[in-house]
Order: sequence, then structure tokens, then C-alpha cells
Amino acid sequence: MNYFRLSSQALPDSACAINQQSASYGIKMDILPLCQSFVEVMQADSAGIYTGERDSLFHPHGHGTWMGNDGSHYEGQWKHGQRDGFGFGIESGKQLCVGEWKNDRYRGERLVYTSDRIYGIDISKYQHIIGKKKYPILWNKLRISHLGNISRKTVSGSISYPISFIYIKCTEGATLLNPYYRKDYRAAKAHGFRVGSYHFFSPRKPGLAQARKFMKHALVRRGDFPPVLDLEPTPRQIKQMGGPDAMFAQVRAWLRYVERQTGTRPILYISQMFVNRYLKYAPDLKQNYRVWIARYGEYKPDIRLVLWQLCPDGRISGIRGHVDINVFNGYRDAYQKFLQNEVVK
Repeated sequence: MNYFRLSSQALPDSACAINQQSASYGIKMDILPLCQSFVEVMQADSAGIYTGERDSLFHPHGHGTWMGNDGSHYEGQWKHGQRDGFGFGIESGKQLCVGEWKNDRYRGERLVYTSDRIYGIDISKYQHIIGKKKYPILWNKLRISHLGNISRKTVSGSISYPISFIYIKCTEGATLLNPYYRKDYRAAKAHGFRVGSYHFFSPRKPGLAQARKFMKHALVRRGDFPPVLDLEPTPRQIKQMGGPDAMFAQVRAWLRYVERQTGTRPILYISQMFVNRYLKYAPDLKQNYRVWIARYGEYKPDIRLVLWQLCPDGRISGIRGHVDINVFNGYRDAYQKFLQNEVVK
């Protein structure tokens, strides 16, 4: 690529964007001046046009905009020729990505945790049984006190967050029932929490049989969060089932039966690894079902989702041991719309 310097001095604060300017080199391009910085423009080649700052080696560096001839676009921070820092971009035919970039790759939105976020937890019998001892949940004391140590997190202010929703494990496979499910469900509701029920999928049992087991025991009531299918098979288990297509056939059987019985479309709980490796084999599920992702990292998952499990080792006042902590994908307005439109009717 050939580079041309169009400005050799800093622009005034009042400088505005210049559209469709023709350089003396005969190249028509968009120029977006940056206040108090040098503006550099890359000559168009077969790939596209770069507009913005550069380093001493003429590489994009600082703030700049890339317009690809294939329809791709990026505006944000660059570092020695690579997208690096905050920016937004879209690849040809793909969704918009807004957030942090590193070494020319999109990392995701870096979430800042504050008391303004909507948090929840998910629990099972393991919040009652630790080793050989059994513990009650002190429902009137529940509050998030620690976001865990398994990954980096950006926190603003002290951590003492209220809990807005609680998912409780109901069943697993076609035979197992959480012995604390009904007691926890009723206690959570009595203390004013929004409640949802989830089923842990077994790769060894038919999806329909598992769905019937879930519906036999689940307390799905008006105002509850949608039922959840917890889908965590290993690659070996998926292979033993006959591959991704065979697995998703059983998953669809569970989802469709539960939706017919409850009148509410379930949510899929899956890991980021599962999304990357297997969800492409079920585009109908990716498009039509809300997703709850387990991803223990600094950046929010780059996928349409409703809930994000941000850590498995959180601490909750009123519960012994570690607890999974989740965050709703949105703020109060989005959460209120979710409560109006997506919960059990």
C-alpha cells in the first residue's frame, strides 16, 4: 500500500468532517479529521482505504477508519498496523462488533461491573451440601459480595450487589431430581426473587424422555423466567451420540416439548467453546433461541444472548461455598422489557 500525507499540522478544535474530498493525487476518498492530531490517508488499493493517524513506519497507529472494498468497516484505535483498543467494526456479511480489539482480533465488550447491572445466581443441591455437611440458605441475607477469582474483572465501586433472579436446578437426565428444588423454589419466591428452573441435559437419554421428566417436577409459574436447558456435553459424549446432528435432534425434542407445555420458549445454557465448535451445526437454534453463556473472561461474549455466567466461584452472603454469578445482558430498561415480554405468561 502507498501512503500520502494530506495534513502536516494539527487541526483546530472546530474542525469538522470533510466528505468526499479529492486529493491532488486524483484519489477520491472520505477524510475524517482528528482534532489536535495529524491526519494521514492511505491510498486506495485492492483491499480498501484507511483514513487516520499513522506511526513513523506509515502503519495505521492511533485513531483511524478503514473502509474495505468488500463492505467491511472499522473505526477506532490502531497499533502499528493492527486494530488494537476500543473500536467498532463489521466484516462483510457479519454482525457489528463493538468493544475491545487486540492484535487485530475482536475480543468483545469489556464489561464494567457496578451496582447498576442486573445480577442473578444459579443454584443446585451443592449450595446445601459441602462435603459431609449440610447448610441452609439464608434467603433474607442474599447479596453478592465477591465476583470470584477465576478471571479478570473491571469493577467500579465496592462489591455489594443485590440479586434480582435465581435459577434453580430441577432435574438431570431422565431420572435425577434435585432434592432441594421445591423447597428452594418456594423460599426464593417467598422472598421476592424472580425464579427460573433448569434441566441438566444427559447425552445418554432421549431428549423427549428428559423433557417429560423436567415437566413432571418443574414448578413453572406465571412471571417465572423461561425454562433453561443446560447443555454441557463433552466432545467425546457428542461423538458417542452420533455427532452434532444427532445431538441437536435430541436437544430440539426437549426444547419443543417444553415450549408446548409451558407456552414459553426455553433458553439454551451453553459454553463459549460449545458456541464456537458446535452451534454452527444448528443455525435454527442460534437464530431462534435466546442464549445463556458460560464464559469466564474479561470480555462479554460476542453473540446474541440474554444472560452471561461471568464466574463459577462467586461469593454470596447467606450461602456457603462458591456460587455461579450471572449478569443480565442490558440495563434496567431492557430488563423491564424482558420481564414484560419474555417471562412465563
